Amino acid sequence: DYAGFSELVGDLGKVRASHRLAWPRFARKARERGALLLDARSADAFARGHLKGAVNLPFTDFTDDALRAVIGDNPNRPIYIYCNNNFSDNRAPVVTKRVQLALNIPTFINLHGYGYRNIWELADVISTVGPGVEWEGSGG
Repeated sequence: DYAGFSELVGDLGKVRASHRLAWPRFARKARERGALLLDARSADAFARGHLKGAVNLPFTDFTDDALRAVIGDNPNRPIYIYCNNNFSDNRAPVVTKRVQLALNIPTFINLHGYGYRNIWELADVISTVGPGVEWEGSGG
């Protein structure tokens, strides 16, 4: 349903703009009780390294059931997302992608399409070794 998807995208531009957070606030809020730090990269990319405390559900695996299994039954649970392009170093575990194809945007759109509205996106581009940035995983 390309028309439906296009309408959803058009409706979310202003919403997304108001749900982008600078790193210090993003990091603090993502650690709050009940918050979910969601990494929608592939399982392999996640295993190579992810922000400490992140939970993985690859974007390609989004379904109602898979999202509910990871997020829980509360559709208002705060969800915090990031992607490779939030990091300036262009090195593993977060190699830069083409900016217009970065994962944050489709993740934000799809979560909204599945009924989740309390989604917050990392707005800044930071170093993988910047203040407060902690990694887990084989390359983290």
